[in-house]
Amino acid sequence: MVINLKLLGTSFYEEKKSKFYGYAYELDELTEVKEILAYLKENNKKAKHIVYAYKFQSTAGKSDDKEPTGTAGLPLYNYLEKNNLNNTLIVVVRFFGGTKLGAGPLMRAYLSTGIKAFKN
Repeated sequence: MVINLKLLGTSFYEEKKSKFYGYAYELDELTEVKEILAYLKENNKKAKHIVYAYKFQSTAGKSDDKEPTGTAGLPLYNYLEKNNLNNTLIVVVRFFGGTKLGAGPLMRAYLSTGIKAFKN
């Protein structure tokens, strides 16, 4: 599938039995955001949350996917902004481990997973 050709890197993080999988993608077209998200949802049906942030030219978007507001999509988006990463999508897929992490640890888990995806 073409989607994997644009994969810049992946990462993994585990916190209190919750598993976080990070994916960083380069975007050639805005429509790829929906395609990539659909692909990840289809291939991670047991995931509790699939959060993301993207910047493409003058357009941007983010989603906490039912996590507490500002704990997932916003930190990822801020990372893209701070590092001037345009035409880029970060997605973090979370498999809930049964223990709530709290806002601070949850935000750190999403952000560190997203950042590591760029470094691998």
